[in-house]
Amino acid sequence: MSLRVIVIGTGGVGAHALRAVLANRRYDLTGVWVSSDEKAGKDAGELAGLGRATGILATTDLGALLETEPDCAIYTAIADTRMLEALDDYRRILAAGVNVVGTGGTFLQFPWGVVPDELFAPLELAAKANGVSLYVNGIDPGFANDIVPLALAGTCQSVEQIRCIEICDYSTYDSALVMCDLMGFGRPLEDVPMVLSPGALSMAWGSVIKLGAKWLDVELGEITERSVRVPAPESFDTAWGHIAEGTAAALRFEVAGLVDGQPVIVAEHVTRMRDDLCPDWPRPVSGSYTYRIEITGEPSYVMDFNLSSRNGDHAHAGMVATASRVVNSIPAVVAAPPGIVTTLDLPLPSGKGLFHRL
Repeated sequence: MSLRVIVIGTGGVGAHALRAVLANRRYDLTGVWVSSDEKAGKDAGELAGLGRATGILATTDLGALLETEPDCAIYTAIADTRMLEALDDYRRILAAGVNVVGTGGTFLQFPWGVVPDELFAPLELAAKANGVSLYVNGIDPGFANDIVPLALAGTCQSVEQIRCIEICDYSTYDSALVMCDLMGFGRPLEDVPMVLSPGALSMAWGSVIKLGAKWLDVELGEITERSVRVPAPESFDTAWGHIAEGTAAALRFEVAGLVDGQPVIVAEHVTRMRDDLCPDWPRPVSGSYTYRIEITGEPSYVMDFNLSSRNGDHAHAGMVATASRVVNSIPAVVAAPPGIVTTLDLPLPSGKGLFHRL
């Protein structure tokens, strides 16, 4: 029997989630929530870019969607710049007895000891009280920091360090909100962007650091963060906007979980707005986008994996992967014990419904 699903948010990630639901026989779409009156009333097929009608019309009324009694809600509405509102949305959905998979509020991937209890305790309480589960994931923070490196490390005799690195030219990621407002590209170096405000990196990536430590069964002494920004040598344009000479054009940061002062679990990002910037920083073996997993142990591993798509560039592929990670986890989340669940609690995602002939 198919699972009844609603999709909340149809932006860069949400549209891909909507397409994934409509293409998978395991799911029955019962509603779509949008944030603007401009999208309200549009058919889900149009919002998904399918060019066909589904009979499901988008609405701005979340309550009306919850009344359709879905088994699960897919929450892809932006959360980073409206965190309290997003958390309240999660609580409301869970309180209605609906399971949730989401891509925002990345600390919810493993919130315990990462953020104050008051940020997630109401969600955990609502989920357990109503017999449903909440699962948040994506690509990074997400499967590039959990299921992929843990699969590799699971073949080791001993592990000294797990390091996960995103190396990317983000100039084609068409979101000024994320690139400029959140990450600070194109802004003066003296302006501190949201992602580099005190504790922000640990809040966002601390979840995967803590999850990795639990998997290794080690007690972290502390979580540290460090970053460096590099200015543009001259002015140039990107898909999301203009970068003036002297403003931020490259960013490298690291979040590390330490044991006895040594980094054991590390999440690192190397982000450029142009391929030729910072040639001494790590680079993809090929292309402009890679995830590099480095396991130091016996044996040691170095693995690069690149994302691509026949329908767009690496930024497009990353959004598809982010959406698909949670969409494909829906059956496991619906079957999971009530509460906030993590990658460590779930089986591998099923491939049922994913095969499509060329």
